[in-house]
Amino acid sequence: MTQSFIIDFAMESMKITLMLSAPMLGFGLVTGLLVSIFQAVTSIQELTLTFIPKILAVFLAMILFFPWLLQTMLSFTSNILINFPEYIQ
Repeated sequence: MTQSFIIDFAMESMKITLMLSAPMLGFGLVTGLLVSIFQAVTSIQELTLTFIPKILAVFLAMILFFPWLLQTMLSFTSNILINFPEYIQ
């Protein structure tokens, strides 16, 4: 294993991690923003009001993006396992 391989592997791993988490984080962010606007308009200042909509939004994003998430994870893992003999030399 060379130093360049380790750096490339780490960069690819971080890229995949960010790509896989982006849909859930985006849905949670948009939901939190909408709930905050709703709270500001209605003057409701309940701190726990944002948790359930965010949880539901993240769960919805996981359901919607699950095939893509699974395909991306399987592709990355199979690429690592198939090319593993080349990496250890």
